Amino acid sequence: MTQWIDFRTVARALRITPRGVRLRAAREQWLSEQPWPLDAAGTWRRREGRGGGVLISSAVLPLEAQLQLELGACPGGRNGQGVQSLPPAGGEPVASGQPARERSETWRRFEALPRHRQEEAEKRAALLREVERLADGGLPRNAAFAMVAAQADVSDRTLRLWRARVADAATHDWAAYLVSHHVGSKGRDLELEPAAWDLIRSDWLRLEQPTFQSCWRRLEAVAQEKGWQLPSRKTVERRLLSLPLSVRTAGRQGMEALKRLYPPQKRDRSMFHALQAVNVDGHKWDVMVKWADGTVGRPMMVAIQDLYSGKMLAWRIDRSENAESVRLAFGDLVSTYGVPDLCVLDNGRGFASKWITGGSPTRYRFKVKEDDPAGLLTTLGIEIHWTKPYSGQSKPIERAFRDFCSDIAKDPRFAGAWTGNNPMAKPENYGSTAVPIDTFTQVVAEGIAAHNARPGRRSDVAQGRSFDEVFLESYRSAPIRRATEEQRRLWLLAAEGLRARRDGSIELLGNRYWTEALVDHALQKLTVRFDPQALQTEVHVYRLDGSYLCSAPVIEAAGFTDVEKAREHAAARGKWLKAQKEMLSAERVLTVDQLAGMLPKVEAPEPPEPTVVRPVFGNLALVPREDAQAIEDDEQERVSNNLANFLRLVPRDNENAADG
Repeated sequence: MTQWIDFRTVARALRITPRGVRLRAAREQWLSEQPWPLDAAGTWRRREGRGGGVLISSAVLPLEAQLQLELGACPGGRNGQGVQSLPPAGGEPVASGQPARERSETWRRFEALPRHRQEEAEKRAALLREVERLADGGLPRNAAFAMVAAQADVSDRTLRLWRARVADAATHDWAAYLVSHHVGSKGRDLELEPAAWDLIRSDWLRLEQPTFQSCWRRLEAVAQEKGWQLPSRKTVERRLLSLPLSVRTAGRQGMEALKRLYPPQKRDRSMFHALQAVNVDGHKWDVMVKWADGTVGRPMMVAIQDLYSGKMLAWRIDRSENAESVRLAFGDLVSTYGVPDLCVLDNGRGFASKWITGGSPTRYRFKVKEDDPAGLLTTLGIEIHWTKPYSGQSKPIERAFRDFCSDIAKDPRFAGAWTGNNPMAKPENYGSTAVPIDTFTQVVAEGIAAHNARPGRRSDVAQGRSFDEVFLESYRSAPIRRATEEQRRLWLLAAEGLRARRDGSIELLGNRYWTEALVDHALQKLTVRFDPQALQTEVHVYRLDGSYLCSAPVIEAAGFTDVEKAREHAAARGKWLKAQKEMLSAERVLTVDQLAGMLPKVEAPEPPEPTVVRPVFGNLALVPREDAQAIEDDEQERVSNNLANFLRLVPRDNENAADG
């Protein structure tokens, strides 16, 4: 229990005068400046009863005075008149013999201290409990103190002072009363001017993140001009570092860094089933690849992840994130697994293209018009959810991309082609080689398959299983929408205005495609839909009005001296020619003789008799001279008669014109 001692009793314990006690109390700051009544942590109180005066708490007395009071070696000691006990707060004593308020406050202060101080207090309490154990066993108390002190390498006096400090507190509370609250001398530090504190605080809490040393030098320059008294540099630095972490982060790193201090929202994905919802995003690989045309660059991948299981369902690799790669990735997804109900999309231009999300009322990019073409996702009836820009937390697929960067991008087959994830992390062999695109695609496919099959996933849905196992279990019982054959061709790329050759074949990107149905459309312009990464399979041919014609397989080129290919081509051509002959025979029902026999006979008409007969004059050179002269005179006379007859028919007004 806390003891309250007057100055005379303390003077006798210290063997000095009461005035000397007051001077020492003022010098060592025994008495707090707060008046009574105080709680149990107070250092002094008014003396009750006749004469008044001041009583001092035994906790603030020097060690030698506490020891003398504990041993009762001075008049008015432990039970003397100069000592008073503080009654329990509220009049209800606690089991430990200490007031409940004092005990609670002591433990509160104990828990606020660092762990190393708490451990030191526990060691002190253990030593005192050892003393009590020895004393209870019959060993004199003085001998018990001496024995434990010798074993713990502490002084006997220190042990007695610790025992005096805990007084009659319960044994399990001793550590809280024995902890050290010493925080150093407070009289050495000067009070910081408010204006100086505002200056250095505003200077240090900037996004440029200036060092404390530079801020301190600027403060010293201003303080010298203003005449401010500054505390030590360490004191000001500690005061800055004592600011809340959120304030320091927002001031020196910005709001984005501050957002990371707030715990992210945990979203439950167990509400879905397999393929009900997918997440789509693009990922730029940290690997240099060599494309088919010889150019070198970092490839871009568009990937689709199942939100329920976390499995990577489909992906396409291209030079950049564009609408074509997004369409083809969705085509792989729909062809292999089916049509999802919901899609979480990034806000990139490739995903917000009209050919992907056209007709969606919530597109972030471009303007929504009534005459916009229906996008692929809109046509398939997929609900679109847009993620917040620059928010990786809202896209679970980013977690898979992080695994790809560590597991696939650093594959041994990519040695020398890895670029590092930022300009400051370039390896020493940066740019020493580039992986062929075919090799890169093969390694990525193997890595994604291993990523899906890896067991031990710790998500709430997986619970130790692999993504493949979780997806397959739900996929077997989930209602899956399947696309029709016509819908499966919607995501293929289109090349319009390709003219078929004379034999009906179509040439596209260095490949030739042909089927029998194209013969009837020779030399016509057609539309071809194709997969640029599967040009060696087939293409789909449409009329320019959009009506579907057929699918045409590729015609592989053969070596000039490849006899086997030549035989196969000749056999295929002969088979086709035979089939066409059979079709021709089926269409040609009648023979030539039967066709000629069915035609009607036509008789030639008799020639008509002429009503006007005109003599035919041959070459006059073959006629005798006399006859030729007579014929010529007759002809001139006939022309003159015809002219005279004409002039008689011309009106008088036109005679002059006729003469002319």
